[in-house]
Amino acid sequence: MTTAASAAKTIVTSPHLQSVLSTAQQTRDACLALIDTLTSPDAFTQSNKIAPSHKHVNAQLAKIRHLNRKAVLGARETKAQTAEARSGVDTLHLQLQNLYYEQRHLRGEIGACEDYEHKYMTLPLISAQTFLDLFPDHVGYDENELMVARIEHEHMERQALEEQRQGLLRKKQGLIAENKKRREDLANLDIELEKFVNTAEPIQKIFEKEY
Repeated sequence: MTTAASAAKTIVTSPHLQSVLSTAQQTRDACLALIDTLTSPDAFTQSNKIAPSHKHVNAQLAKIRHLNRKAVLGARETKAQTAEARSGVDTLHLQLQNLYYEQRHLRGEIGACEDYEHKYMTLPLISAQTFLDLFPDHVGYDENELMVARIEHEHMERQALEEQRQGLLRKKQGLIAENKKRREDLANLDIELEKFVNTAEPIQKIFEKEY
């Protein structure tokens, strides 16, 4: 076996391809043997060996053609399987990329939410400890539940203050209306007094003449 043939058998691991290489090597050896027979000085005396050798070479060549055709078909099938597998890998890779982009987008959204300055963070809420001192039944709440309870408490407190403000506003409007009515009454009284004084002047002059 030649060095190239040995290297090929080392590289090629497929049993079918190894059989192709082995058959090719056997065919090569048979062809060389036939050539030696045909070119030898006593080729005429060995003519009885030429026909069987020639048949053997033809049989080996037919076998080579069959194995080659089989190898070509196998290569095509393997190529199709590889293309299909590659298509599946490409699809998975695309899905992985989409998941990566979606993950990056979601992380960005989460970061934006975490950095967002929510309005409730600026509310003048009472401290958590003061709230728990006022409402000990909320002890054991987690941070989110406690924050919701504090906001609800602040909302109720503001509603109560708003009701008080509205009550005071109505009372103020009542007092304003009452003061306005009193001013009007005083103005009317001034008019009546002025009329009375004007009416009483002639009488006063008569009394002043008599006395």
